[in-house]
Amino acid sequence: MEKQEKYDMERLVDLAASGNRDALEELLGDVQDMVFNLSLRMLGTVPDAEDACQEILIKVMTHLSDFRKESRFSTWVFRIAVNHVLAYRKHMFSQHPLSFEYYGEDIANGREEDVPDMTGGGVDRGILEEELKLSCTNVMLQCLDGESRCIFILGTMFRLDSAVAGEILGISPAAYRKRLSRIREKMAAFLGEYCGLAGGKCSCRRRVDYAIASRRLTPERLEYNGMEQGRSRIAEQCRDIMEEIDGQSRIFAEMPFYRTGPEAKEFIKGLLRSDAYRTVMMS
Repeated sequence: MEKQEKYDMERLVDLAASGNRDALEELLGDVQDMVFNLSLRMLGTVPDAEDACQEILIKVMTHLSDFRKESRFSTWVFRIAVNHVLAYRKHMFSQHPLSFEYYGEDIANGREEDVPDMTGGGVDRGILEEELKLSCTNVMLQCLDGESRCIFILGTMFRLDSAVAGEILGISPAAYRKRLSRIREKMAAFLGEYCGLAGGKCSCRRRVDYAIASRRLTPERLEYNGMEQGRSRIAEQCRDIMEEIDGQSRIFAEMPFYRTGPEAKEFIKGLLRSDAYRTVMMS
């Protein structure tokens, strides 16, 4: 079955590279959820992830002839996506970088007990807690430097085999495993002290009102709860061989995998049917 899937994918790539628009649309549709979720974890916000995802898909589309079939197509796409998000400088956290020290101090000194009820009764508090948990966990990743964040995401969320992850990052499997272990230890130490999900001092329930007051949570615009959850065929293939995950890192491993929003899907369809398609493919 796996070999048949590989042949089907290679045939789809060949058709897309030869100019078959239907094949190209199917190919991009297969990888866009994977690309979006990587971008979301790496960049920290939905709007930045959506912008980066579109740019990455255009790179994939315009460089199909460079795919030599020496690795899985998903590995090749991952490499393009990783290089793009590591060099991406337009996202919010590139302008306002975070650190574990800053984030920990904010949690310790937030004085959420002094903030009145900010929910207004419009949105169920349980939904707001879930939104804050997803947002906070995603933002927490931004406390890692770009390469460390990428290693942690590939190993803990996508659970890539060390050989595949090493190939994507251009390092040996042994070096990847060693760095992933160190990063997990660093993240686990922070979670253990501060995150209530891992036994730390912070609580999403207690922090909801503080998050609303500080404009980190907007009840009228819930980005994470508003997205459709799912999993793509290529993302499933990427998880065939899993790295061992420690208990605290599982908080990240169990984060939802989101489907790309309707605007991104329409972007692909519109681009492939526009006059700009020929210009993009020839650039």
